Amino acid sequence: MDGQRIRELSAREAERFAERMPASKAMFQRAERTLAGGVSSSFHGREPWPVYVARGEGARVWDLDGNEYRDFHNGFSAMVQGHAHPAIVAAVRERAALGTHFGATTEDAVAVAEELERRFGLPRWRFTNSGTEANMAAIRLARASTGREGVVQMAGAYHGHAEISHLHEVDFNDPDALERRIAEVGPACVIMEGAMTSVGLVLPEPGYLDAVRDLTRRHGVVLILDEVKTGLTIAAGGAVERLGARPDIVTLAKSLGGGLPTGAVGMTAELAEPVEDGRLRLLGTYNGNPLSMAAAAASLREVLTPAAYEELDRLGARMVAGCESVIGANGLDARCVGLGSKGCVRWAADPELSKLIWIWLMNRRVLTTAGRGQEWNVTVAHDDEAVDRYLDAFAGLVAELTPRLSGSARA
Repeated sequence: MDGQRIRELSAREAERFAERMPASKAMFQRAERTLAGGVSSSFHGREPWPVYVARGEGARVWDLDGNEYRDFHNGFSAMVQGHAHPAIVAAVRERAALGTHFGATTEDAVAVAEELERRFGLPRWRFTNSGTEANMAAIRLARASTGREGVVQMAGAYHGHAEISHLHEVDFNDPDALERRIAEVGPACVIMEGAMTSVGLVLPEPGYLDAVRDLTRRHGVVLILDEVKTGLTIAAGGAVERLGARPDIVTLAKSLGGGLPTGAVGMTAELAEPVEDGRLRLLGTYNGNPLSMAAAAASLREVLTPAAYEELDRLGARMVAGCESVIGANGLDARCVGLGSKGCVRWAADPELSKLIWIWLMNRRVLTTAGRGQEWNVTVAHDDEAVDRYLDAFAGLVAELTPRLSGSARA
């Protein structure tokens, strides 16, 4: 791809971005005096300055400058319900009036655990406050069960920002390499996603997840399925349902809380034994917080219904087909991957292209995840108009890039 053209467009779009975002610029100048880097998470930082969001409703968000966007970022894929869903808002409002924290279990926590057992097929659950915490708890469970320390994960995976000791990596979709690593390390667990989401979107090859299940069971290794990003977004039961994964432990977060911070760990009855008999303590002051549990209960009961998943599949398929059409018509070296509400375009091109795609879409009122390549997440609040806005903006960028790239293909 023509790197010079990409850089020309990036410079032009950066100027346009700066003109549209003076309030975010001013907020950044204020924020960097007290917030490290001017943001509350390193994931929020971006050039030329962060976007500060004022509010959201359904599939839309507004920044401090009043610019309205169709949101395909959705809080790092956490908002599959859309923003300020009325059922979730009502549940949180009602619960807040009754008390926001007790350090005790509420009925909603029991109801959420019952629904997760139904969806994921694991009989015991505990709650946390994030995906990082859920994965930390899962690894503790595996180590307590096996008496071993080693952890194997897939190369390029992200399982939270906690540092994991005795960590080893192996390539995804390579069961032979995984078996060799297990024989070499003798780990407590393998932690993995059913479909990798930290390097674009990589689907499991046919038979791979079954092979992983069989070899981990044969070697006495606990299989942890990180469903922080796939759980409740690609199907009601995440990769367990959609991809046929058969883990010993499932971890959830992100979309579970409907916008409130929460996570969950589902486990077999056998793995729960050291927790239930007191040998292993899984602790957290805010675990099962009443507001988070009220939001999760409302989401599972009223929002993430069978009809909702049918619509997520339909919209996700439209996104993939639309991007494939644009790419194919212009003879570009890229391919689209989709899975339920999630999707991406994988480019064999200049790495600067992903930065251009983000800022180009931003300037055309489409919010996506900065620094993550061309990815998207649809929600139950999205509709065909939102998809069309994304596809029209993407087609406009390709039209700017292709005169120098595919003139022969167009002739």
